[in-house]
Amino acid sequence: MVEQTFTITSEAGLHARPATALVNAVNSFTADVNLEANGRTVNLKSIMGVMSLGIAKGATVKITANGSDEEAALEAVKRAMATEGLGE
Repeated sequence: MVEQTFTITSEAGLHARPATALVNAVNSFTADVNLEANGRTVNLKSIMGVMSLGIAKGATVKITANGSDEEAALEAVKRAMATEGLGE
């Protein structure tokens, strides 16, 4: 299992467009990819799950990936975070 923590820096937080980009970034991987924030964990392949967390600017999120392509899945999340200007 691999994991990384990010702090959301976008003024609008993790709203619909960047949430969709994150979901799309990991959907093609077989690894289980989860997002943890606000004391809850959701499947990062579920847009409804991600949106249900209501992640605002300044929130810390943890991404975990577990499976045969976990490293590649986490790299895809890192790229999506950078591309969408979401966090560091």
